[in-house]
Amino acid sequence: MHIFWDNILKFPRFFISVLVGFFLTIFNPFFELLKKPQQRYILIIMLGTISIIILQILKLMLAIN
Repeated sequence: MHIFWDNILKFPRFFISVLVGFFLTIFNPFFELLKKPQQRYILIIMLGTISIIILQILKLMLAIN
């Protein structure tokens, strides 16, 4: 029974490592863009625009004034 609980306790660590690997894989291209100054400004403008659009959509969906 001790081996069973050892195996069960390994799953949260595995889950966390999978999530960290996923986010590192997804965000690695963005980190590469931050290395060059001109591309850094483009990335900041893109993120700002996307966040403004998402906020506007949520305000309209939730009828928040």
